[in-house]
Amino acid sequence: MLRILTIVLVVILLLVLALAIWFYTPDRPRAALEARYAAAPSRFVEAAGLRLHIRDTGPREAPAVILVHGFGSSLHTWDEVAAGLEDEFRVIRLDLPGFGLTGPDPTGDYSDTRAHAVLAALMDALGVPRASFVGSSMGGRIAWSFAAAQPERVERLVLMAPDGFASPGIEYGKPPRVPLMMRLLAVTLPRFMVKGSMAPAYGDPAGLTPALVDRYYEMMLAPGVRRAILDRMGQHVLVPPEPLLATIRAPTLLLWGERDRMVPVANAEDYLRAMPDARRLVLPGIGHVPMEEAPAQVVAALREFLTAP
Repeated sequence: MLRILTIVLVVILLLVLALAIWFYTPDRPRAALEARYAAAPSRFVEAAGLRLHIRDTGPREAPAVILVHGFGSSLHTWDEVAAGLEDEFRVIRLDLPGFGLTGPDPTGDYSDTRAHAVLAALMDALGVPRASFVGSSMGGRIAWSFAAAQPERVERLVLMAPDGFASPGIEYGKPPRVPLMMRLLAVTLPRFMVKGSMAPAYGDPAGLTPALVDRYYEMMLAPGVRRAILDRMGQHVLVPPEPLLATIRAPTLLLWGERDRMVPVANAEDYLRAMPDARRLVLPGIGHVPMEEAPAQVVAALREFLTAP
């Protein structure tokens, strides 16, 4: 019996290795990616020991808004939202460490505390003492935890389907187990896999265009990004969020897509109970990435909220 089991395991391992070799996907050259995705108004800023890929548009004297993308994404996810705000706001967005054209963090630290230090260093580098933050999903968690850690730097918060509460498979106080098949991401990444992982994020499947899939795919293939993603996953440890959320005094808008299948709209109730000054806005028919599916609605909601007395 033991011999049969050993043979089966060896066969499975060989099949996995064969698939990895068949679908081997090397990183794309940085120069080529920057030529395609870092044209003006993109630039690179040195902050917190990183070469951050950012875009900083709009009047310098206008109120600043910092846009923070979600897991596996990049600053490009905000293109249409930024275009709709930059006549009235200074709009700052970045590729978070470990993603996009910023690439891996040389410290190897992908904790929220490190993200807070990077955001503060970027604000200092740009001469922005205080800003409103708009964060999507993982970026929403980074935004609200930054507001709890450095409240003097946060004017208002917009949280788009933020994470931060425990859910099936993600417990408080312990990092999740990164499956073996997921670890193969470092060496193999078929395009169909990226498309399949993205599909649940869209309320309307037509919103997932070939151009969007291409962009996400190529950003995943930026040098070192896949390894950084695996490192981030292995380091991610949730803490009970209620005590932190209770300290946030910044007015907060919870912006959710009605058809969000990744962080269901029912999760907004957790934030409404925990935060002293929060309200919810649900966008009908929209999924997990409203800034891509319904940018005009997002811009209208942001303008109304960010300019309210």
